[in-house]
Amino acid sequence: MQSRGVARRSASVTVLRSCLLLLFVHLSSSVEARRVRGGRAQSRRAQQQHQHQQQQRAPAFTERAEGAESFPLDFTAVEGNMDNFMVQIKNLAQSLYPCSAQKLDNDMTLHFLKNVSVTCNDGSPGGYYIKESKGSKRWLLFLEGGWYCFNRQTCDSRYETMRELMSSTKWPQTRRGTGILSPQPEENPHWWNANMVFIPYCSSDVWSGATPKTDQSDYAFMGSLIITEVVNELLTKGLNNAKVLLLAGSSAGGTGVLLNVDQVAEHLESQGYRAVQVRGLTDSGWFLDNKQYKFSECLDTISCAPTDAIKRGIRYWGGLVPESCRQAHVGEEWNCFFGYKVYPTLKSPVFVVQWLFDEAQLMVDNIHLTGQPVHEGQWRYIQNLGQELRRTLHNVPAMFAPACLSHELITRSYWMDIQVKGISLPRALHCWDRSLQNINSSHGNHSHQKPKTEPMRGCPLHLIDSCPWPHCNPSCPTIRDQLTGQEMSVIQFLKHMGFDVQKIAQQQGMDPRKLLGMLNNGN
Repeated sequence: MQSRGVARRSASVTVLRSCLLLLFVHLSSSVEARRVRGGRAQSRRAQQQHQHQQQQRAPAFTERAEGAESFPLDFTAVEGNMDNFMVQIKNLAQSLYPCSAQKLDNDMTLHFLKNVSVTCNDGSPGGYYIKESKGSKRWLLFLEGGWYCFNRQTCDSRYETMRELMSSTKWPQTRRGTGILSPQPEENPHWWNANMVFIPYCSSDVWSGATPKTDQSDYAFMGSLIITEVVNELLTKGLNNAKVLLLAGSSAGGTGVLLNVDQVAEHLESQGYRAVQVRGLTDSGWFLDNKQYKFSECLDTISCAPTDAIKRGIRYWGGLVPESCRQAHVGEEWNCFFGYKVYPTLKSPVFVVQWLFDEAQLMVDNIHLTGQPVHEGQWRYIQNLGQELRRTLHNVPAMFAPACLSHELITRSYWMDIQVKGISLPRALHCWDRSLQNINSSHGNHSHQKPKTEPMRGCPLHLIDSCPWPHCNPSCPTIRDQLTGQEMSVIQFLKHMGFDVQKIAQQQGMDPRKLLGMLNNGN
């Protein structure tokens, strides 16, 4: 973290030096002008007065020189014409504006959709935040997460408690990107200069719906249409000349990537933009349709088993799934909301980021880690969850799966710190990016087979932890006691969860001291 702070200060110093250099150029040119024109000050002064009279008759916008990068200051004009001197000062301030506004430009700004028929749940307009990077042909579109609702009761409750996830009426005018959305190269080394687009989640349908609000229905569910409309508007802002479009998302947004990445590619191809390479990055959206640890009635989003919630939701939303997956699961399209079932049917390349012990998965499976030590049955369930996730990820060529208990990663400020087998996630994504560079885009992004991602030497793509317990990876995010807020070591955490070192060592047929060493080292 200290090195990042140093890098930020260094970047600020560089910007300051650039501004000072620009100011020096201005002042130097004015001094040079004074030296050359020293003997002609009087005639020059008369000329300045004549120019001032012309400027007074001209429209105000002519005060700023079109396209000029610098404005020499003529100090000899000050005595005879203060107004004209102030015009030059104003021009200088405008030329230096990019230096003073650089920090503000890092924010993404809000744009509501021009097509007002594509809305959030409550009928307010959908929208997106954007930070353009004019020189870049890389675009990153991020889908926000935030669970879902699946019937009138759960949606009414969601509207009362989480209205910002169902309405755009109180969205802020700007957002600051973090993690892979950060414009700072020290936080985001490979994507910092891309065109950044953040699409807020306000459809509560896992980005799948295409149903408008009517007199008979209380809510609209238009997540899939919002994505299409955002893409349409971005085509007028430079996406039409893009080389790469990375559709990314976390949690429900991660599942939304799996449901929409092929649709985005097909839409661009149908509009004639075959050269744009569409890729997906799904973070914490690879859920399992497994049985709950303890059965519970489907009364709300948290207690409802994943399969039951999605079965109800897809009917309520009028949810859409990729056509190839729909054909593979006719009549049971809910299967397409689960990563390991939809992924084999996709044509676009997708990178999967998934914690092996995802907190959201454990929550819907009725494993609640609320400060009470877990008992042996829960502990075995947690371990089995990690094993099951490993199995479903076995045939995914490009993925990053740390053995941590957490949820969401790619927009976290610490996303560079997590490693699997000594490789960080940004590094793995860079390797994946390089492996796809040789794809021939002349035939579009939608061939009948998914492009093969061949790893390069020293650049692995299939990164998954082999250690079997939560937080056995030493680079996992910091664990804090939920009651005291104090940091916990891995061993303290495992004991807190009811992990019996002696008993587990006996089951594994090893010395307890060796097991403790493994836990400390993350092996």
